[in-house]
Amino acid sequence: MLAYIRKVTAKKEDGASAVEYGLLVAAIAALIVIVVFALGGLVKNVFSSTCDSIVSGAQPNSAITASCSS
Repeated sequence: MLAYIRKVTAKKEDGASAVEYGLLVAAIAALIVIVVFALGGLVKNVFSSTCDSIVSGAQPNSAITASCSS
């Protein structure tokens, strides 16, 4: 009888718990932050050089006015 009660009330531990999902989300968020900080300067320089190229290529009497300041 005691074996039957243990069998009926036994919990199956299949799958991941909420804590494990939370740790996974936290790890992904940390990875995203690291990548943004690592590549942020490079991306800023690329956009700045592109903006400078556009402004220098615009004709002086053009209606295009741009500012490349950050």
